[in-house]
Amino acid sequence: MTAAAAFPGFASPAVGFDQPFEMLQACHERVERSLALLDRLVAHVRDHGHGDTSRSAARDVLRYFDLAAPHHHQDEELHVLPRLLASNDADLRALAEQLVAEHRRMEVLWAALRGPLQQWTDDRPVSTVFPLLDALAEFKSLYAGHIAREEDHAYPQARAALDGAALAGMGAEMSARRRGMVSR
Repeated sequence: MTAAAAFPGFASPAVGFDQPFEMLQACHERVERSLALLDRLVAHVRDHGHGDTSRSAARDVLRYFDLAAPHHHQDEELHVLPRLLASNDADLRALAEQLVAEHRRMEVLWAALRGPLQQWTDDRPVSTVFPLLDALAEFKSLYAGHIAREEDHAYPQARAALDGAALAGMGAEMSARRRGMVSR
C-alpha cells in the first residue's frame, strides 16, 4: 500500500508555470497537505508503530520540505517580495521583511524536524514518539499565518505590478530553475 492510500488526501493540484501566482497558491495547498500528512503520520506511528506505509509517508514529507518548499520560498524571494520591498508603502516593505524572516525561521525549524522524520524512513526506526512536538506545532502555526499573509496581501500587491510579459517571464524562470537550468 502506498503512503497516498494509507494517508488519503495527498494529490497535487494541476496548475502550470504559465500561471505563476496560481502555481504559488497551489504550492501552498501542497504545504498544507504535507503538514496534514505529517500530523497523520505522527499519530499513526504513535498508535500503530512503523511499517512500509509510515516509512513511505515520512519520505513524502521529507521530499516536499527538502525540495519543493525551498524552491517555493526562492520563487517568492525572487519574484514577489522584491516588488513589495521596492514599494513606497512602509507597510508593504514591513510585510516583505516579515515574510523573509518567516522563511528563515521555517528553515531552522525544518532542519530540526527533519532529523527525527529521517529516522522514521529507516527499516527499524528507534522511536514511535515524535520528539519535537513543540517545534512541529510552531512550524505548522508559522506556515498557517504565513500563507494567509502571502495570499491575502503579498501576492495581490505583487501581481498588480506585473504585466503579461512579466508574468510569463516569472513563470518561465520558475520552471527553468526546477529543471536545473537556472541557479540563484
